[in-house]
Amino acid sequence: MPTNVSGQGTVWNLPNYSGELFTADAENTPFLQMIGGLTGGGLQTQNFEFATSSLYEYPEATQPAISESASVTAPTAINYVRDQSKNVTQIFQESVSLTYAKQSNGGRLSGINTAGAQNNAPSEKDFQIARQLGKIGRDVEWTFLNGTYQIATAANVPNKTRGMYQAAGTTIDAAGVRLSKPLLQQLFREMYANGAIFSNVVLWLNAFNKQIVSDIYGYAPTDRNIGGVNIKQIETDFGNIGIMLNRFNPTTSLLVAEMSVVAPVFQPVPEKGNFFFEELGKKGAADEGQIYGQIGLDHGPGFMHGSITNLDDGE
Repeated sequence: MPTNVSGQGTVWNLPNYSGELFTADAENTPFLQMIGGLTGGGLQTQNFEFATSSLYEYPEATQPAISESASVTAPTAINYVRDQSKNVTQIFQESVSLTYAKQSNGGRLSGINTAGAQNNAPSEKDFQIARQLGKIGRDVEWTFLNGTYQIATAANVPNKTRGMYQAAGTTIDAAGVRLSKPLLQQLFREMYANGAIFSNVVLWLNAFNKQIVSDIYGYAPTDRNIGGVNIKQIETDFGNIGIMLNRFNPTTSLLVAEMSVVAPVFQPVPEKGNFFFEELGKKGAADEGQIYGQIGLDHGPGFMHGSITNLDDGE
């Protein structure tokens, strides 16, 4: 496999090849795409801190016992106190640096040079910018699932947005056992008890646990010439739950997310926007530029989401 170059791209460290381009690394970001992507709809903020929910609570439900005599005196007032949960945007930034010589040698091919072969990246600059955007997308996807919260307290302290696993209000520790239907039922039941609404719920998991879910909820097809199942939705006592594979999901955890309350939050730079490419100052015969963006996750109230952690990963 090729080794990526750190620093400036030249004729000698970025050879050109013909042939169709592929990568074995995950480029699809299903969680991010489901909530709008890097350029889709989302919330905007002018403050790196933003509210994700404001909660209040009722007292436990009881049967009142108020006599006629007692009813002539008004009861002691109950005032409902609200609190606020918050998250932060964080910086995602990547650079592109290519010499003029590298960009002007697009016809110089390495490897097999068959007659008529063409450079599979006609514009090196466009190719590198696209790959850096892909890297940012991968990093945002990973962060929105697995990120841990940190708020900046000085210029040298980074903001870090809270991801879905840290935000989940209902979590079951599987203690190393394999995923099972009783574990899933327990999670759904506890989420319901904690207030989850099951309006647009998606179960996010890795390949191993996706196969287990298909085994748990699958049934034999009616056609004897077709075998196998691919469960994409399960019906539960609390509502329908969609099933989504995600290569960035931890191998030992699964997430049940109420997607109706989840959204990206963008913090655009005035007169530039968000996730923009701009040229940097010239220092010689090279193009240098950066991609910059600030984004955070509005995960909504934690009681809407649940997770199972510390599962057997099948290894």
